[in-house]
Amino acid sequence: MKYIKLYFLLALLIVSCKTVQETTDTVISITPTETVVDTREIQGGMWIPSLLEGVNETEMQMLGSKLTAKDIYDVNNSSLKDAIVHFNGGCTSEIITPNGLLLTNHHCGYGAIQSHSSVEHDYLKEGFWAKSYDEELANPNMSVTFIKRIDDVTDAVFAGVTDEMDEAAKMKLINQNILKVNKAVEKEAWQDSKIRAFYKGNQYLLFVTEEFNDVRLVGAPPSSIGKFGADTDNWMWPRHTGDFSLFRIYADANNKPAAYSEDNVPYTPKHHLPVSLDGVEEGDFTLVFGFPGSTNEYLPAVAVDQIVNVLNPAKIEIRENALKIIDSYMRTDPAVKIKYASKYASTANYWKKWIGESQGLKKSKAVAKKKELEDEFSKIVEAKDLVGYSTLLADFERLYKEIESVSLARDYWMEVAYRNVELLGITFRAFQIEQAYLRGGEQGFENAKNAILNRLEGTFKNYSAEVDKPVFEKLVALYAKKSPKAYSPSNLEGVNFTDLANTIYSTSKLITLEGAKELLTGTPEEAIKKLNEDTAYQFGKEFHTTFYTEIEPKFQELNQQLVAVQKQYMKGLMDVFPDKRFFPDANSTLRVTYGQVNGYEPRDGVYYNTTTYLEGVMEKFVPNDYEFDVPQKLQDLYNAKDFGDYAENGKMPVNFIGTNHTTGGNSGSPAIDAHGNLIGLNFDRVWEGTMSDYNYDADICRNIMVDIRYVLFIVDKYAGAKNLIDEMTLVHPKKK
Repeated sequence: MKYIKLYFLLALLIVSCKTVQETTDTVISITPTETVVDTREIQGGMWIPSLLEGVNETEMQMLGSKLTAKDIYDVNNSSLKDAIVHFNGGCTSEIITPNGLLLTNHHCGYGAIQSHSSVEHDYLKEGFWAKSYDEELANPNMSVTFIKRIDDVTDAVFAGVTDEMDEAAKMKLINQNILKVNKAVEKEAWQDSKIRAFYKGNQYLLFVTEEFNDVRLVGAPPSSIGKFGADTDNWMWPRHTGDFSLFRIYADANNKPAAYSEDNVPYTPKHHLPVSLDGVEEGDFTLVFGFPGSTNEYLPAVAVDQIVNVLNPAKIEIRENALKIIDSYMRTDPAVKIKYASKYASTANYWKKWIGESQGLKKSKAVAKKKELEDEFSKIVEAKDLVGYSTLLADFERLYKEIESVSLARDYWMEVAYRNVELLGITFRAFQIEQAYLRGGEQGFENAKNAILNRLEGTFKNYSAEVDKPVFEKLVALYAKKSPKAYSPSNLEGVNFTDLANTIYSTSKLITLEGAKELLTGTPEEAIKKLNEDTAYQFGKEFHTTFYTEIEPKFQELNQQLVAVQKQYMKGLMDVFPDKRFFPDANSTLRVTYGQVNGYEPRDGVYYNTTTYLEGVMEKFVPNDYEFDVPQKLQDLYNAKDFGDYAENGKMPVNFIGTNHTTGGNSGSPAIDAHGNLIGLNFDRVWEGTMSDYNYDADICRNIMVDIRYVLFIVDKYAGAKNLIDEMTLVHPKKK
């Protein structure tokens, strides 16, 4: 299983020999002494779709693909990239019908599903299915973005930049050049453009985009399907989650982007993905196309060691304490459960990811592997007298040692004062208003106040001071005890945190929207005075002042130096190892990752198969449990074995795994077969492989996908939304 199938190698040899078997009866044989290609060497990587011709195209074909590079990305003709959509800036989605129907993950659409829910009509609990266009629900502030074209603009961005310039001067000129290039780019009036750095700033690409702002909710299964297994199963395999939801793009009468209007019509795409009914099996080619958020594959060993042993443990501990408290309230109060469902899921997601990431980095010996590479790098640099690269590793050691304390302090502020104690987050918004007043006077105050009050409307819609108070008490005490003292706010010394929480939450006006509005009424001077008399604001202001005057300046000073060293190190790696494969780190731009459907061995004596089935859902079923309950109708369909046309040998497939290199942002990405058809929906990674953001290992890194047949089964047999099935192009590629 770890090695390429013989016929793939034969196929490659046949291609390289052009027409050997077409013109003769010669049989190509492979003797035992010839090299067998290890497919692990050609898997992993997040590749730029406009640059696939050549090595990438060949590698995909070796893995079983029948696609050409132009099938995947073509500016002048319809291609797969025209069906791939950046969903609301964070996830990926794909168009699966000629009528603009979008498929993405349930957890990507979770906020929208929640916003339409109430205790009376809880779509999170019951699901939602529009049986006509008129029933589809609008989502203000939601947008989706297409990539129309990708251009390499590296030369234009580096125009005038010389090695003699210091880093600040280089970046100033680079930013000026970026503005010029963006201003001069050829695009339609309704299109936009953006330029992003690749290879740590050694390459720049321009993306021409189209953004649509009328996106409507079409369908979502209940959370008992779409979030089945919830936090217990998150990042885990075997998995049994129907993590999908459906939206639709609407456009104006000319098929162009337009603000929401009843006159808008379903968008007609340049390409939509046909849906395969044939399923997957071990060794099948898989292509995942989407917008991965962020990776750091080329960090030095010292940085990875710091992540594993210093930074991750602190963040894990903070979130673990917050989650325990929130969970205790969600389990006893349905209203709290609705308010906190999305926030809890978001907090738990990376808490569990960091745990698996640290374990995976240790298991894969990532630090040792990076040290081996660095030793080899140093030997070649010394042997070839490559002076420009000779001090890089020593610079890394010095800078990471220097930045460790302030990085840890920064993480404590981010996790406690900004993210997980909601009242402190509210005080941060108020702090921004005061700073805007100090910088911009009355106009600055009004602008900031209006923007932040609008934001607080959403915050308080899902806020409970009763829940937040014990979180405050626990996390602020943890901050005081464990955050580096050199960067700790002075108001944490000698404090009884129970008394502090009681005082703040009983006296502050910032625990309600009405109270916040009251504090901000009057002239700017009056509002600022009232803010500074509020107990929560007084306490939070000390945190935020410390962050902006001591933590952030020092962190940015050192980080800027690290960025410069990392940029040079990236260039050095590519120069010193010209035959090695280097892909650019993820940066929320459109990427292709290819692999195969494969099981794996997470530990000695254990092997995980590639596919799970509805039978496994029923095995995990716990009545009335918020993670493992199963809707009665799904139970009935299972018991009757009423799977329609979507079963495989009498069983209903649910999820499968592959070797595709994915990360956050790939949620909702399509899993595409060798012929360009939709076979699954990416939604997670296995726990052992979450370290792939820093160290991809084809032996244990697996992405988790919903089998598209399970999506169809739920839409058709469970929801009865046959109208949506009828829109799709269903195909049988394996039966041709």
